[in-house]
Amino acid sequence: MRQFRPLPMIVALVLSGATIAVAAQSDGFRDRIGRRMQSGVAARQHVVLPAGVRRLPDLAYGSDPAQHLDAYLPTHASGRVIVMVHGGGWRNGDKAMGNVVDNKLAHWSVRGDIFVSVDYRMLPQADVAQQARDVAAAVVYVQRHAREWGGDPANLVLMGHSAGAHLVALLSADPSLAPGARPWRATVSLDSAALDVPTIMQGRHLPLYDDAFGRDPANWRALSPLQQLTAKAPPMLLVCSSERRDSCPAARAFADAARHVRVRAEVLPQARSHGEINADLGLPGAYTDAVDAFLDGLPSR
Repeated sequence: MRQFRPLPMIVALVLSGATIAVAAQSDGFRDRIGRRMQSGVAARQHVVLPAGVRRLPDLAYGSDPAQHLDAYLPTHASGRVIVMVHGGGWRNGDKAMGNVVDNKLAHWSVRGDIFVSVDYRMLPQADVAQQARDVAAAVVYVQRHAREWGGDPANLVLMGHSAGAHLVALLSADPSLAPGARPWRATVSLDSAALDVPTIMQGRHLPLYDDAFGRDPANWRALSPLQQLTAKAPPMLLVCSSERRDSCPAARAFADAARHVRVRAEVLPQARSHGEINADLGLPGAYTDAVDAFLDGLPSR
């Protein structure tokens, strides 16, 4: 399959007071840039721990060294548990990166929410189907331990960014893909354009999608949230970057299909870059308020 060349991208780094601007069309691009930086929130491999929050690091939900998660427990837990799955093009990323955790933890821990950040096996060690199974196993582990942490296993919100957003959308589209997991409360997908995989793969696309989804159309359908969508999906909030060409159209198409099967799905466009969709969530402002409004407006179980 012939690949197209990525659109021109402008990258400037914030070093010694210089301004950085990043423009990109692909899931995980900003994550890769962040990992190449040796300073700044994106590259920091430790979390700023808010006062009164206890961290349980590197809890093993599987036998592989990559199958670990960190749980952050507030002093007075509300019962809600937010499980965060990092992005990185299905190949890179880390559960302790500042842009994955810091602002989200600072915001939701004050509200009494337990915050969990998940690592999983990645390409080339594990294909995307195995990655989805890892995230499913992490959900099962969190629900099994939620009560001892002060949480409610049924009041779990599954959240992910970029490639992580694809994984949580896939599991949420058909929760039977997470055997052993109890139904969770809602899913928040942070800027994935990979919601309709066959359409991506049949058109011009970036090489990272070939790495993730291969050449088999049956595999495309199996790994596509849109094609796996069922009426058993939980309520979903699809945050998308209006600065990207593909993200919001994909989110709207998925939300339309979800409503057709009577699943609640809302699209939240943001005039932010792909990376800012992730890093800015939790900062005071209309964006975080809108995510809170969605979560707080969920019907009680």
